[in-house]
Amino acid sequence: MRKAEKQIREVCARFNLAGEYRFYELINSGHINTTYKVYFSRGGEVKDYILQRINTYVFKNPVQVMENISAVTEYIRAKIKQTKATAKRDVLHYSRTENGDYYAVLDDGSFWRCCRFIDNSVSFLRPNALMVVEESGKAFGKFQLYLSDFPVSKLHIVIPHFHNTISRYADLAEAIERNEAGRVGSVQAEIDGYEELKEIATKPYRLQKQGVLPLRVTHNDTKTSNVLFDSKTFEHLSVIDLDTVMPGLVAFDFGDAIRVAASTGEEDERDLEKVALDFDSYEAFTRGFVGVVKDMLTEDEKHTLALGAVAMTAECGARFLTDYLNGDKYFKIHYPDQNLVRARCHLVLAKDMVRHLDKMQAIVDKYCE
Repeated sequence: MRKAEKQIREVCARFNLAGEYRFYELINSGHINTTYKVYFSRGGEVKDYILQRINTYVFKNPVQVMENISAVTEYIRAKIKQTKATAKRDVLHYSRTENGDYYAVLDDGSFWRCCRFIDNSVSFLRPNALMVVEESGKAFGKFQLYLSDFPVSKLHIVIPHFHNTISRYADLAEAIERNEAGRVGSVQAEIDGYEELKEIATKPYRLQKQGVLPLRVTHNDTKTSNVLFDSKTFEHLSVIDLDTVMPGLVAFDFGDAIRVAASTGEEDERDLEKVALDFDSYEAFTRGFVGVVKDMLTEDEKHTLALGAVAMTAECGARFLTDYLNGDKYFKIHYPDQNLVRARCHLVLAKDMVRHLDKMQAIVDKYCE
């Protein structure tokens, strides 16, 4: 038996998964954790589970990560069950060990979790239709709505300063100063470009610190790929990948989704002529998201949603550039300069958003009416 399969079987045993183990497959998605789909047979039916080995380099306190996740998923489940008989396709359900924990730590120190696979569901690395984009907006909007009265103070800060854009820019400055990988001299144009965006990119965070924008429970990684859809109707089911659930700004969740769903290019598109803001996708996501959350938002929150897209695109690009300068330690890469390519894409996209910011906000305003 291969080492990986032996380890996976051990994890399944820790979570007391019922049925007969059949096989597993590696899910090649996501930049941070390692994900497997595991197949069991039980009573003549196939039962699938998702196992994840958590990247403890990124998540220094994975127990707190799971405390956040279990708190919000159980809260959402209770909300849904007020109106529906079951919530098993609408929110993730995590398994417990014999000790009642939502996680298992193996002898080698690896940290694992397990959740049920939602039957007849699909996800999309990139949205393939405007309906999917709009449905993802609804999904993240409902996530906000369900948790609008969740006590934010109960959540752990699992990654300090995660969307502190000022801090992210400070990280970039430090990486430039240290020049650990000896790459600074070749990326001066990118460094200058992100410096030009600094004032507008840091504005939402500064508004929060001034008390203008409230902290809410936010997902903080609102890519379309972090939504499951019904495999037949393509209607949204559940939001997934909840590692970074923390206090944050609604504008950041909105903006991070737009960064991915409304770009005309891939995240690592080399041909920068292909990278711009797709207004059809932007409006579709806005229609779905704002249509759900508009009544819970303050006026200041509504007026900074579009700005959040600029902030998140610039921040994420600055993080890719920082990681490139540090020698590619944080994000998974599949070729040597992928983080630099990602940084260049985000720079072009953020600048396009700045040029069209008034139009972007006008679309938000339309769906807030």
